[in-house]
Amino acid sequence: MTLAHAPASDARAPRLALAGITKIYPSVVANEDVDLDVAPGEIHAVLGENGAGKSTLMKIIYGVTKPNAGTIRWEGREVTIANPARARKLGIGMVFQHFSLFETLTVAENIALALDRERAGGDLATRIADVSTHYGLPLDPGRHVHSMSVGERQRVEIVRCLLQDPRLLIMDEPTSVLTPQAVARLFETLRRLCDEGCSILYISHKLDEIRALCHRATVLRAGRVTGTCDPRLESSASLARMMIGGDLPHPQQREAKTGEPRLVIDGLSLDADDPFGTTLHDIRLTVRAGEIVGIAGVSGNGQKELMAALSGERTVERAGAVRLMDADAGRLDAEERRALGLAFVPEERLGRGAVPEMTLAENALLTAHRQGLVRHGFVAQARVREYAADTIRDYRVKAGGVDAAARSLSGGNLQKFIVGREIRQHPKVLIAAQPTWGVDVGAAAQIRQALIDLSNAGVAVLVVSEELDELFEICDRLAVIAQGRLSEANDTAATDAEEVGLLMSGSFIAAGAHSEREFSPAGAIGS
Repeated sequence: MTLAHAPASDARAPRLALAGITKIYPSVVANEDVDLDVAPGEIHAVLGENGAGKSTLMKIIYGVTKPNAGTIRWEGREVTIANPARARKLGIGMVFQHFSLFETLTVAENIALALDRERAGGDLATRIADVSTHYGLPLDPGRHVHSMSVGERQRVEIVRCLLQDPRLLIMDEPTSVLTPQAVARLFETLRRLCDEGCSILYISHKLDEIRALCHRATVLRAGRVTGTCDPRLESSASLARMMIGGDLPHPQQREAKTGEPRLVIDGLSLDADDPFGTTLHDIRLTVRAGEIVGIAGVSGNGQKELMAALSGERTVERAGAVRLMDADAGRLDAEERRALGLAFVPEERLGRGAVPEMTLAENALLTAHRQGLVRHGFVAQARVREYAADTIRDYRVKAGGVDAAARSLSGGNLQKFIVGREIRQHPKVLIAAQPTWGVDVGAAAQIRQALIDLSNAGVAVLVVSEELDELFEICDRLAVIAQGRLSEANDTAATDAEEVGLLMSGSFIAAGAHSEREFSPAGAIGS
């Protein structure tokens, strides 16, 4: 990939320099007097808790949001970035954490919208396929976005930026959907871009990544810059202290006590519900009371279909293919499965986990109505508000109260609210998909501890995540999903990230590791 030639400018000047950037919303000061500069060829991390102002600052740089005060200098010249088109013309590309894609359009059509006429012309589909394959982010240019998983949509965002030959690339949580091997390859790409003179602003909650990749880091807390550092000279613990103002809590030890089977997946097969989905093949797994089982995998390998089949969003022909609390549940809908004791944290926060326009109180009612929130067919408004307020308090959700719209929360704070809403229903089985995706280290530690506490209380917990560190930290056993098939669930202590990364590439399928005997739901765990 060849970077676009920069116009004449002061070679000594930073590629980007922010001075006194302030952004005030009616209920919160998102950024206050922020100074930040990025040199040509520098990979610069922006660190902070959820709600610290990172995303707002990036949106200001990309022209999505206008600051109330402050100046932006681009290659030594003061500029006004009125909109994303202006940002792209300057040479700024951005990969959003919450994607800016049109669901009814194809991958190629979405990418074309972000390119100028020259780049959007010609054989764009071929260039998309070539670039996505080259960088290990496979995409079908003709696929409609609405049929894609969260991880696949993020690939579209990354490839769209790479096709713009950016001189400043803003990346917001870019590795949350990649295997360790693919992360290493992406880092090689970013370092090559850096060597070619491209500047990179890198937002990630994975502190080990920042220490391995970034040259400098700016730390935000409550919208203000609290310091800068060379992350290569810091430890993950010291970076976390800079972010949260204290030591990072470590999850307490697991109490390895398991009981009866609570969730049994017995030969679950399910055709994809769209031409670009993934068909599930003979999935077998048992999760017992007091156990946390993890499923790893590259996004788009059947996780979305498996979650739909387990939550009741999709039913299956054979009722016994999914058993909850010893009841055949394959033909039951989501409401009937919740009545058996199932709670569910979906991968997609806005749209499935919460209705964006609804308040937090209203979103609490959607799944927690059995907790005394509806009496004799009438909504108990005071009880609904109390439930939402208790969830906000217990899970330290930064929000403007129970009447705040779900879409007004940062991604991490909304995730804490959804997880808290489900856990406080005292489920017998909890299924969580990407429970800490895009969540800062402090909030992630809190959510992981909540899952551990839940299992210690006897709940069966199934976690689907692309965060391998998370799965190794909290899970008793770990399986891998690839191409709609599930590997054997091994004790976490008996494997490592490198082996799991290879399984995520589908190596176990050719080896025949997904035998029915290994997945027999009648077998004892750990046998």
